[in-house]
Amino acid sequence: MIPEGKLSRLVDRHAALEAQLASGSASGSDYAKFSKEHAELTPLVRAIEAYRTAQREQQEAGALAYDPSADLELRRMAEEECATLKDRIADLERDLQILLLPKDAADASSAIIEVRAGTGGDEAALFAGDLLHMYERYAQLQGWRTELMSLSENDLGGVKEAVLDVQGRGAFAKLKFESGVHRVQRVPITEAGGRIHTSAATVAVLPEPEDVDVNIDEKDLRIDVFRASGAGGQHVNKTESAVRITHLPTGLFVAQQTEKSQHKNKAQAMKLLKAKLFEMERERAESARASERKNMVGSGDRSERIRTYNFPQGRVTDHRINLTLYKLDRIITGDELGEITDALMAEDQANRLAALAADYAA
Repeated sequence: MIPEGKLSRLVDRHAALEAQLASGSASGSDYAKFSKEHAELTPLVRAIEAYRTAQREQQEAGALAYDPSADLELRRMAEEECATLKDRIADLERDLQILLLPKDAADASSAIIEVRAGTGGDEAALFAGDLLHMYERYAQLQGWRTELMSLSENDLGGVKEAVLDVQGRGAFAKLKFESGVHRVQRVPITEAGGRIHTSAATVAVLPEPEDVDVNIDEKDLRIDVFRASGAGGQHVNKTESAVRITHLPTGLFVAQQTEKSQHKNKAQAMKLLKAKLFEMERERAESARASERKNMVGSGDRSERIRTYNFPQGRVTDHRINLTLYKLDRIITGDELGEITDALMAEDQANRLAALAADYAA
């Protein structure tokens, strides 16, 4: 049973925000913050109203069902309605519990995916390229927009390192469990003897913060420009278009040289820096709740092997939830990746619901 006091506080907060927004007293960043909170509370308040309405109807039907002065047929109908409402209330309570789960503030954000080749040389780079294409295709199927922020390839067309910007509401919520070490087992194209090799690539998924989420003081930045290296033609070699930004308080730095324009490279670098600073703050906050992480689906630690792609057997295994699917060809293209991301989200939700129920019972 959800504590009634908690529900009342949420309804009262929603009403207070509505009044404040309607009065026009909030402005600038306060207005944006209050509007965001109001929007997040609105579906919750609607669910509370539906839950309370069903409870009232159940009480009324129950009173009629046990009223000895009532008509027998009416009492029988009231009993049937009580049974129906009992099931409905159970469903509404579960929906409400899901809405009440502690939110990851970044879940609604767009995402930045970093893919890097790990152990395995050229084969690891080819596998990293497969992962990059997998995420691009998956994003396309979700209706999200993607932009390749940076790309470093090897001679075989494999990916040594790539950064992909995925623009779409809720992208981070669906992609965040991809962070970790991805392992592949297959015969490399460079293997003449037909032997199976094991290689790896690492994936890091960062939420892309809104401007209101990260405030960076210009005095805390050192911005260096330099000539871009690698492919790009004479223009790249003759102008100082590449940009490196260092955040002095943390020592974090990012560099961008994909664009020919210094201005565009600076904008991309700032976007990536904000994402890294936002993620650093999130990890700091999460470390303070270490006990809660035991209830989560994996830790998302970059060093954790999360998934194996076994080509000879055509299977993909996610080790955190012991899920094995024999449709590797459809997953590695991104077409069926959703089956894994949905399973990870469902497992995370189930674990957090169990923890929430334990808190209510305590």
